[in-house]
Amino acid sequence: MKNSTDRMLTRIKSVYMFIHENGTVSTQELVDEFGTTPRTIQRDLNVLAYNGLVKSPRRGKWTTTNKKVKLSS
Repeated sequence: MKNSTDRMLTRIKSVYMFIHENGTVSTQELVDEFGTTPRTIQRDLNVLAYNGLVKSPRRGKWTTTNKKVKLSS
């Protein structure tokens, strides 16, 4: 895989883990935590939501779903 793809997948995995460990978080908290733009975080969240891993119970808030995830290093 390309280096940029590796970075993106690593960031998406980290975003998922951050949400999983902290419960419900805001998009802004994710922007602050990962030092990226709101648009980048939104793209990452769209990937996670498309795969059924996160959901947005309220506008701008995110939480993980009950879908089982097998994480590898």
